[in-house]
Amino acid sequence: MKKRLTREEYHKGLIGKVPKKWHKEMLEEFDRDEELNKVESLLFTTVNEPEEIHKRLHEINTFQCVDNELYLRGKDEMGEDLTICFDAFNFLEWIDKEQIEYIKEQTIKYIQKK
Repeated sequence: MKKRLTREEYHKGLIGKVPKKWHKEMLEEFDRDEELNKVESLLFTTVNEPEEIHKRLHEINTFQCVDNELYLRGKDEMGEDLTICFDAFNFLEWIDKEQIEYIKEQTIKYIQKK
């Protein structure tokens, strides 16, 4: 990505290339563009979707289900506390006996490789 010029760099670039009487007007235009860039930057950072967070619940030490919320708590890959909250009903829709069996099969394969 090309580096944007500062106001001073832009002004130095004008010297000797355009008549001096145009400098003020061109610098004002540069300032308006800078303000527009700041506004666009703010808009794009607030409009864009947040970056996906990928965490690993390395050690589960607490399980809780209350008011249709399922909680798994423990430590993340950095040893920091981490809590994950699921909608309990949705969790049960997705994780049934078939998924539990699949998890067991994959875990057994992993253990046998080691």
